[in-house]
Amino acid sequence: MVQAAVQRSDFGELIAPTYSPANLIPQIGEGSYVWDTNGRLYIDLAGGVAVTGLGHAHPELIAELRAQSELVWHVGNVFTNEPVLRLASQLTESTFASRVFFANSGAEANEAALKLARKVAFDKGAAASGKTEIVAFQNSFHGRTLFTVGVGGQPKYSTPFAPLPSSIKHLPFNDCEAALAGISEKTCAVIFELVQGESGVRPATEAFVNALRTRCDEVDALLIFDEVQTGVGRTGDLFAYMGYHVIPDILTTAKALGNGFPIGAMLTRSDLAEYFTAGSHGSTFGGNPLAAAVAAKVMEIVRRPETLEGVKVRHAFCMQRLEDIAARTGVFSEVRGRGMLIGAELSERYRGQSSRLVDCGYAAGVFTLMAGPDVLRLTPSLIIPLDVLAEAMDALSEAVTQFLT
Repeated sequence: MVQAAVQRSDFGELIAPTYSPANLIPQIGEGSYVWDTNGRLYIDLAGGVAVTGLGHAHPELIAELRAQSELVWHVGNVFTNEPVLRLASQLTESTFASRVFFANSGAEANEAALKLARKVAFDKGAAASGKTEIVAFQNSFHGRTLFTVGVGGQPKYSTPFAPLPSSIKHLPFNDCEAALAGISEKTCAVIFELVQGESGVRPATEAFVNALRTRCDEVDALLIFDEVQTGVGRTGDLFAYMGYHVIPDILTTAKALGNGFPIGAMLTRSDLAEYFTAGSHGSTFGGNPLAAAVAAKVMEIVRRPETLEGVKVRHAFCMQRLEDIAARTGVFSEVRGRGMLIGAELSERYRGQSSRLVDCGYAAGVFTLMAGPDVLRLTPSLIIPLDVLAEAMDALSEAVTQFLT
């Protein structure tokens, strides 16, 4: 049976309207190049929203997926499997953690972290005295489940779904004084992003991260680092916390971990993991062999010194080219970020128009992202060749020219 050709217009007829995708359909990806269904070529500086950290169709990942697909796809959590044990070993030997819980996404990893924090307080008897509060930060983003959307500090995502889970407090980001005052004996956990991605690519200051660690220790609260977007090499360190030299109690990651194959992970210490007793939490597909095999190969490649060193080189190149565009056109007021997570904030006269700039990028042959209405976000492959990156920056410069006309 011959399948009918699909068109972009089919989206409105077939898919729930939670998204408003671009008026093109990517069909083939190779490295940092993407071709749409009309055969047009683009350079990908979006990376599937910080997911394809090793680009499209990486040959080592394809080989790993093919090999595992000929063995076993799924066994459920009544068994363990070899790929997930290899992946867990890689994650624990290269981080502060000694235990891992696997899920399918960043939201699920964060859900697990928040549930674990509440359960630790409950099992210790602390919850009975009111130690149930979770502290998060304004303009944060932690996922789309009811719990994580409530913890996220953006009312536009959470208000329509009220009433939300209770005992959640939002404090100003990067405000040490407010954090020290707002985190109390009733706080069981503090969760935050080392770089706020969705709200503008805003890195945390070292003073702020240290203040959170100190205050959590004082009030016996767990410190959770949401590294869903910053983890697995994105910032030039294997995980962003390594660049801050502050150790969390729990870390979550996803996105680039599977390079497009859905997987998420919550990492923690053994003494905390023990509170997740048998049956207290779970995931049907979490840590399935296909996802784990791919993620283990991703970790192997990203951990290579040349990969992480290359991120720093690419960061410097992107920053220079974006600052050159800003100086020439005045379209950007600030360029900021870490590694291959970069935000270019639009100048006052262009605020609210990041979506239009992204559209101009499509016309110029380059994929970029928004980080809110005022910021252009770049999250390309960590290993994009420098000549391709230069080509992409030329296309982005052309997009800016179109944007200004």
